[in-house]
Amino acid sequence: MSEFFLELFSEEVPPKLQINARKKLLLDFKNFFQENNISIKGSTDAYSTPNRIIVYFSNISKEVFKKSQELKGPSVNSKQEALEGFLKSHDIKKSQVNTKLTEKGEFYFYKKPKQKLKTHDLLKKNIPIILDKINWNKSMKWGNNQMFWGRPLKSILAVFDDKKIEFNFYHLKASNSTYLDKDFEEKTKNFNNFKSYQSYFKSIKIILNHDKRKNFIINELNKISKKNYLFIDLKENLLDEITNIVEKPKIILCQFDKKFLNIPKEILIISMQNHQKYIPTFDKKKNLTNFFLTVSDSKDPKGYVKLGNERVIEARLSDAEFFWNRNKSQNLIKQLSDLKKINFFKGLGSYFDKTQRIKKLSSLISDELMISKEKIEIAASICKVDLKSDLVGEFPELQGIMGGYFANAQGFEKEVCQSISEHYLPIGLESKVPKNPYSISLSLSDKLDTLVGFFGLDLIPTGSRDPYALRRNAIALVRLIVENKISIKLRSIINYSLTLYKEQGFEFDITKVLKESNNFILERLKKYSKEKNIRLDIIESSMLSNDIDDVYKVYKKADVLNQNIKKEIGQDVVGIYKRSYNILNTEIIKSNLELSNSVDTGLFKNDFEKNLYKKIQEIKKYFIDLDKNDNFEDILKELLKFKQDVNSFFDNVKVNDENELIKKNRLELLNLLCKSFDNFFNFSKIEG
Repeated sequence: MSEFFLELFSEEVPPKLQINARKKLLLDFKNFFQENNISIKGSTDAYSTPNRIIVYFSNISKEVFKKSQELKGPSVNSKQEALEGFLKSHDIKKSQVNTKLTEKGEFYFYKKPKQKLKTHDLLKKNIPIILDKINWNKSMKWGNNQMFWGRPLKSILAVFDDKKIEFNFYHLKASNSTYLDKDFEEKTKNFNNFKSYQSYFKSIKIILNHDKRKNFIINELNKISKKNYLFIDLKENLLDEITNIVEKPKIILCQFDKKFLNIPKEILIISMQNHQKYIPTFDKKKNLTNFFLTVSDSKDPKGYVKLGNERVIEARLSDAEFFWNRNKSQNLIKQLSDLKKINFFKGLGSYFDKTQRIKKLSSLISDELMISKEKIEIAASICKVDLKSDLVGEFPELQGIMGGYFANAQGFEKEVCQSISEHYLPIGLESKVPKNPYSISLSLSDKLDTLVGFFGLDLIPTGSRDPYALRRNAIALVRLIVENKISIKLRSIINYSLTLYKEQGFEFDITKVLKESNNFILERLKKYSKEKNIRLDIIESSMLSNDIDDVYKVYKKADVLNQNIKKEIGQDVVGIYKRSYNILNTEIIKSNLELSNSVDTGLFKNDFEKNLYKKIQEIKKYFIDLDKNDNFEDILKELLKFKQDVNSFFDNVKVNDENELIKKNRLELLNLLCKSFDNFFNFSKIEG
């Protein structure tokens, strides 16, 4: 058993390309070994640094034994070219083939003898093929070479069984040698095994394993921040990016002038995190400090790296301070007309048009949420003005947030400012959900307007493609409603939104948009419910009319049944319904009956029928009470009260009576029972 490792040394590969490449290489090599029946009894892994992508396999068989195999060739009646192609593809002569009669006629066959192949030879032949399969999202071509790679590839190290694997890959020739320094490509070193390779780079403080490098960075960040009484909020995406842009990480504590803390903290944080890959720090009260951490790829004994980073952030924050002071004083109301120059989307007008629509939508929603029409209309009018500011131009991530700050600086009421800053939220399944009713109203209006507009243009997401993030938009809409426990008639609001588009001269197919948006939002509700561990059959059974007029009610019902489905009460209620429904459905299909949805009490022959009918009438009265209709735990208890009467009915009454009138009447009774249950849930959809 032997080991195999491969190193690809290149100029610095960006994190995303680097991660994708190492994952793809590992998978492709695993598939190669499997397809060629090469045994692997040891570990398999892939590592990367900015300049090196490495794959490693241990305890690999040195030889592969392939059984004799009969290969079918072309028909004997085929053209000569077909036979020649078959011979060429298998590197054989015509004398080595024979003919055989099959059900489909006479064909040429070649019996491939047993083979003993060396793993080394298979790797030599196939590594170039595997490397050529890497699909870079962005690639480069350099010099006069024909190779396309993520970044210029400088060397290939390939070793199997302590011996180098020599092969050509475009202009490069593989060997057991690699460059030692990414900045000075002069020193090289030969390696014949992975242990010596690892040991050497460990000795010069390079951490090849990206997972170990990540943990090292986390520990060092925590150590330094704790030492200086600072706190960090380390984002996973930022950590992954930092991990993959260094190979021998050093943590450096830097600072900027305290005067910049007067700028909105979001500007500072985004400047540091998104633009410079710095880690902001906070005090124990979660206030932003003027200290930040950076991860360097070299030591800084003289403080030059620290000074350089401080100068960089100083320049960026000075620009941000200038834009902040200029933008915050620019009157938001006076800038409204400027939104006419900013296109929202082709076919949906400008951002000025959009704000006029969401102004009226949020005004309508304000009635449902019992908030001030005047305040929400002001917020809706100016919520997009920050799009033309220098700060949002520089930091697009701050849309809405900066609008809230500008509004606050200009003396608008607190609710107006907050709703503007939060109206893009939530973004997907994980982000914060606004709780302020003004924020909820504005966010709902904005998202509904977008959905209706894009559906009106027939730009509905298909398959995995969703270029306009409409699924995320609808998920956010569902979260706003469900997590704030809002009962709101979405169908009416969507209808009104269509009217607003029409008033602006945009003609949409109203029926089509209503239907498609209804189904789309319900599908997102299913996805959201699944994330909350609610069974799919349960959420579907709660969608009685497949309508979006009360998304929260649909979710709440599903949640209650999901919590009780495995309990005795849930099992009994579903059992009562299923027993009745199955008999009813079987007889309707068998006898081809059409029910009239009416029961003739004069045809009752016993008290069991009468008692069941009486119980149905009682539950009907229960459902008339709207307050009780929303207490789903109590509804389950009410439905459970059917248990004794239903069991007594089936134990003592023959549904399939010889008298057709009596039989039909008893089926009508069961139908009435099922419909009473359907007022709460469509239990027929419940599995099991």
